[in-house]
Amino acid sequence: MKPPKRLILLLGDQLDLKSGALKDFDFQVDEVFMVESIDEAQYVWSHQAKIVLFLSAMRHFAQSLKTLGYPITYLKNSPLSIIDALKQKLQQEKITQLVCMEPGEWRLKQQIEKLAVELKLQLDMREDKHFFCSRQEFTNWAAGKKEFRLEYFYRLMRKTHNILVDVDGNPEGGQWNFDQDNRKPFPKKGPGIIDDPVFFEPDAITQEVIAYVSKAYAKHPGSLEAFRWPVNRDQALEALNYFVEYRLLNFGTYQDAMWTDTPYGWHSILSSSLNLKLLNPREVISAVIDAWKKYSLDLSTVEGFIRQILGWREFVRGMYYLDMPKMAQDNYYEHQRTLPKWYWDGKTNMACMKDAIGQTLKYGYAHHIQRLMVTGNFALLAEVLPSAVCDWYLAIYVDAIEWVELPNTAGMALFANGGRFTSKPYIASGAYIKRMSNYCDSCKYKPEVRFGETACPVTTLYWNFLIKHRTQFEASPRTRLMTANLKRISDADQKSIVQHAQHVLTHLNDL
Repeated sequence: MKPPKRLILLLGDQLDLKSGALKDFDFQVDEVFMVESIDEAQYVWSHQAKIVLFLSAMRHFAQSLKTLGYPITYLKNSPLSIIDALKQKLQQEKITQLVCMEPGEWRLKQQIEKLAVELKLQLDMREDKHFFCSRQEFTNWAAGKKEFRLEYFYRLMRKTHNILVDVDGNPEGGQWNFDQDNRKPFPKKGPGIIDDPVFFEPDAITQEVIAYVSKAYAKHPGSLEAFRWPVNRDQALEALNYFVEYRLLNFGTYQDAMWTDTPYGWHSILSSSLNLKLLNPREVISAVIDAWKKYSLDLSTVEGFIRQILGWREFVRGMYYLDMPKMAQDNYYEHQRTLPKWYWDGKTNMACMKDAIGQTLKYGYAHHIQRLMVTGNFALLAEVLPSAVCDWYLAIYVDAIEWVELPNTAGMALFANGGRFTSKPYIASGAYIKRMSNYCDSCKYKPEVRFGETACPVTTLYWNFLIKHRTQFEASPRTRLMTANLKRISDADQKSIVQHAQHVLTHLNDL
């Protein structure tokens, strides 16, 4: 007698042949189920390149499954939501057992669990072994803590997984964190020659998806002309190998640097492959450590990269599931302004925003400083409703999946949760952008001018924000020096800053 059929649901960001959902798969009775849901591309106004990346990667993965003999139902361009398509499949075939890996998105997890109750399913939702830290391990670490800081979690991960530590559990190089060594701008003459990341010409599957998305999502933001992202495991591995061989060397020193028409700098461009599960973080870290030893790379570069993968990436996932759904609703400063329309088309006179958003629309990518200290910084200073900003980030970046996007945007860039896992708001004036880039050289606004027609809007809003929230900033030793600088500005000038800021805030679309 055959065992009962199980349906194995694989989501678009679970493209791993070693997925826990496929463990103990019975090729005689079980079946894989994948859905391209139009709803998933539309609940935020997704970048065309993001839609292509997900659909192409899913189709390539489904092809791999078929080649390996997996029975699979793959729904292309379904008008149904994932849950409705799943419900229809289960009911039509009277399947009572559902296997899946825990989703990376709180919304989908709740919906699957609700469906299981509704249909009286035997639900086997398995732990996502892709990550170093399980959700339960993070919950245990967080228990009883009033403040959550990356540094302490990161040290625990280093020790637990024996990464960059000696036999006694002490950090390589005598310190845990080399962040101060990873913040240099490019030289004044510019970054010089940078080896481009390895990119991939669209194959037949990707070309088919591009043609479909160009028509079906023609009104969505972004361009597909430059689509060259890895869409399968072989390509993702090639991208990883190329990074560690040719680009890792200069990553650490210049990871915060920005320059016009330099969209990738020395960054790895591996986040989309990691978040789709085409790459495993263990093999990424292993490759970086191997390169460190092989080429005697600077430890600060290696540690800085590993901190992003083993530290921050794992940390924000833990915080996401710890704080949802409240995280999506937090609005510490009670900001309510509408996101400026030029976030969607890049048509602004501010050179920094124009460049960062322009490359985002072209490639679906910007690195972490462009996201945090340019587009995120401005949105916070401009008092934009956090949920609107978060929706934009989720829509516009090819690597954005809510578990990683929301904590970064709401928690870090916007301080929407009041500093639950960050010690201060990440705000800066135009002076920071000038120091870390050449954007200001071609801008009509002047970063050193605080108010008036030529004043940099970032600078004006920065000082206005400090004036408005002076009490909060003075209460913390991490931010007290920022408000101390207000003492150097006369009362009359502070009044002019506030007046000009009100003009800027009421004319955000015209900047």
